[in-house]
Amino acid sequence: MAQVDGVLRPGAAPGQPCIFKLVLLGSGSVGKSSLAVRYVKNDFKSILPTVGCAFFTKVVDLGAACLKFEIWDTAGQEKYHSVCRLYFRGASAALLVYDITRKDSFCKVQQWLKDLEEEFHPGEAVVMLVGNKTDLEEEREVTFEEGKEFAESKGLLFMETSAKRNYQVAEVFNAVARELLRRAGAREASGPMKPLDGTPASLKQTPPLQEMRKSCCSR
Repeated sequence: MAQVDGVLRPGAAPGQPCIFKLVLLGSGSVGKSSLAVRYVKNDFKSILPTVGCAFFTKVVDLGAACLKFEIWDTAGQEKYHSVCRLYFRGASAALLVYDITRKDSFCKVQQWLKDLEEEFHPGEAVVMLVGNKTDLEEEREVTFEEGKEFAESKGLLFMETSAKRNYQVAEVFNAVARELLRRAGAREASGPMKPLDGTPASLKQTPPLQEMRKSCCSR
């Protein structure tokens, strides 16, 4: 199983933000790259299909704490599917993105979710279902209710977005960040997890929540 805890990179100075790996998954042309570019650079433009994977970073300041996302934007074309599974190993969070104007992209989310379930224990990674392209409301094929009901049935977070209009893009990533911090706080309160033999579960544990609250959020 993949280790999903946010970790400080070896040699990182105290006060640096805790790092969490986040992957964007979904069919081709649903807007994964557009969401990443809008969030990181506050820009929107026509983007060529991703080949393999693109990489972005973003520091998130939530006031009480701050963290750093390493965002892996994976290719959605079927021929890259098996390769993309390599990129989401070790992730702390995932965005499952579909295009609200394409029912087929919504149906394919189930395959991506199955891949995640094979990689992680239940609840091990924060997963959000994202319906993109709300600016094309007249062409909608997937209702808000359909997305919400599916997310609730699978225990996923859910939001709809428009990368083009910058609608709820930051809110998606901030919601994931808050959930990561909430879970970190819950782990801290319950004490370090140990396997059956009583030895420490991993040397790669999440830093105490107090450290994240003290983190320097300068970009």
